[in-house]
Amino acid sequence: MMKNLTCLTLLVFALGTAYGAHGMDNLTPSPEAAAPVRPVALPQAPARDVQLRFANVAPPPGAFVLRGISPEGQIEFGVRSDEVVSKAQLDLEFTPSPSLIPIESHLKVYLNDQLAGIVTITKDQLGKSNRVLMDIDPLYISDFNRLRLEFIGHYQDICENPANSTLWLDIGKTSSLNLHYQRLPLQNELSHFPEPFFDARDSRPLVLPMVFAASPDAEQQRAAAILASWFGGRAQWRGQTFPVLFNQLPGSHGIIFATNARRPDFLHDHAAVDGPTVEMIAHPADPYVKLLLIMGRDDKDLVRAVQGITQGNILFRGPRVTVDQVSQIAPRQPYDAPNWVRTDRPMTLGELKQYPEQLAASGIQPAPIPLTINLPPDLFLIHSSGIDMRLKYRYTAPQRENDSRLNISLNNQFVQAYTLVPDRHQDSAILHLQMLQGLFDSSKALTIPALKLGANNQFKFDFDYTTLLASGTVGRCDTYTTAVNHVVIDDSSTLDFSGYRHFMPMPDLRAFASAGFPFSRMADLSETLVLVNRQPEPVQVTTLLNALGEIGALTGYPALGLRLSDDWSQAKNLDSDILMVGTIPPSLRDDRKMSMLVDATQSWVEQPNRQVPLPDMALPVSDAAPDSQTTVSARGPLAAIIGVQSPSHAQRSIVALLADSRQGFDLLNQALADSGKRAAMFGSVAIIRDSGVNSLRVGDIYYVGHLPWWERIWNALATHPVLMAIIAMLSVVLVALLLWRGLLTLTRRRLSPDDRE
Repeated sequence: MMKNLTCLTLLVFALGTAYGAHGMDNLTPSPEAAAPVRPVALPQAPARDVQLRFANVAPPPGAFVLRGISPEGQIEFGVRSDEVVSKAQLDLEFTPSPSLIPIESHLKVYLNDQLAGIVTITKDQLGKSNRVLMDIDPLYISDFNRLRLEFIGHYQDICENPANSTLWLDIGKTSSLNLHYQRLPLQNELSHFPEPFFDARDSRPLVLPMVFAASPDAEQQRAAAILASWFGGRAQWRGQTFPVLFNQLPGSHGIIFATNARRPDFLHDHAAVDGPTVEMIAHPADPYVKLLLIMGRDDKDLVRAVQGITQGNILFRGPRVTVDQVSQIAPRQPYDAPNWVRTDRPMTLGELKQYPEQLAASGIQPAPIPLTINLPPDLFLIHSSGIDMRLKYRYTAPQRENDSRLNISLNNQFVQAYTLVPDRHQDSAILHLQMLQGLFDSSKALTIPALKLGANNQFKFDFDYTTLLASGTVGRCDTYTTAVNHVVIDDSSTLDFSGYRHFMPMPDLRAFASAGFPFSRMADLSETLVLVNRQPEPVQVTTLLNALGEIGALTGYPALGLRLSDDWSQAKNLDSDILMVGTIPPSLRDDRKMSMLVDATQSWVEQPNRQVPLPDMALPVSDAAPDSQTTVSARGPLAAIIGVQSPSHAQRSIVALLADSRQGFDLLNQALADSGKRAAMFGSVAIIRDSGVNSLRVGDIYYVGHLPWWERIWNALATHPVLMAIIAMLSVVLVALLLWRGLLTLTRRRLSPDDRE
């Protein structure tokens, strides 16, 4: 919804009309309107000030240099549907080249392609760092916005070359766009769901409180976990966290779980419901804050209501809906997560792009085209013959021959280059990508000159043009008008990962941290069991929801098949991968594999005055196997993530999220939300402290997936070249002996008396 419509709504609201911010979506501005309507600030409306620093929102590394052949730079930002920007100011730090001609050289500022201001470069600013404050009219700020800077530079009066190295203007990292946001009133209207609880225009991490009447049982936790995974799939790269409250009102938009028998005190007067119900109400203490009520007659109704949200929210309308029925039409298949590359058929690059214009670029020097591909971490690519990519691309024909090219890289490793031919405007190519996947996940993994593929990968297509911009001799000058080049990677280009087996060594916490594996093997987590405490603390439920939200963000699908239990004696025999939150059951702690895992780390941690029991675990001394034993007593918070093979099923895994206190769980939640700390997790144990994450591989290695016996033998020998050489020599000797004996036997038969006769 456009912001000028919101402003009209505010004006009507101020005059006493009972419409909310979403109540006039069908209004269209009259053709006679010459300018946007200025927003009307409501009395005492909540407000906040935001500083969008270029260091955070501008393209990496947060600052950019504008040049003659690349004179533009931009930042993008969104405005939530329940807010409006009433003030905007650009705080611009810039350093112009000392060779520029003053006044003739200047900087133009555009907001959504509307000229917002001009910065004139004066003589005393040349070659120095300068700062300018520019007020921007907020009327032109809409839902999604682009602030564009365009450099107009001159260094001499005649015969200028746009590619001259003296034409530059540096935009500093300390530049910022300062915005004053004001909250808008909203109706209790579910047709805009998931707004305002999640707004795609908001680039901040999603923080969504979830409230229970008291410590929730397993079924209530399951309902909240499914919903958290769905919101995680919406948040994607933003990140997400779900603070849990017991019988308390949240301070922001939040979700309330309640049954007729168990509900928070502030819902005591709410009427009982007769089925799974989803309702939006205003916060009792703040009319600008909304609460989403998930209600039912019992816990099963809560799960059904959540299933209705995840699968039928497109039908929502009005302030309240009842979920009559939810049925799964077709079961999910392994490795079919929407965010993953399909491994059962070739995929087109059009299926992999995240927004419509992703595979196109324009400019004198077009920006590189990025494309992210997410793979199942157990895809077995070792000894692979390679990956085939059938690439089709279109481009503006270059002026010169053999100078312009398309450079392709994968994970910052150069792959191939193709020449852009002047007399063509489209071309195609077949790439054969030689792959390498390390057998180990430590920093000492085997590396050879080949492409190493992981769970998260990025292609980059860089069209590099060489363009004749100016030429001449003494007394003669030839100049050219710079033409914009357009490049496109065709959506029908394909990438083929089909035909590969799934097999990998475990435990591997890197696979869990980067892809949610092994739980994400089924996108709906139908082969996952979460083991929780019977009376969990709020911080433990938060850890559960954060973990499921992160898995949902990685797969792009809600955990509709998830199962929860608080009874290890019943859960241990199920054929499922198990995620533990809180504590390890005493019976499993005595298990030989778990005991071996703990003993192998050789470092026991004792925490006095523990609020939540923490099983014996290890402090690593390096990223390799430990070689000493240390006994430590400390009071600082500590958390750990442990991976081990299931004692009941050889192909199943257990991942335990553990902490020694509330502060320890806070550390664990911060680590799960931090991409840098998740990247530091590998092996079978990850210890999380205030200083960071330390990981190591200890204990037994087991394998999940399937390989034929001959490939298993080859895989086992691949990491032991000396043994392979010895076996090869023995094989040669054995074959030689067999040949010698065969030839000897043949000679004796030919020379025998019977043969002579």
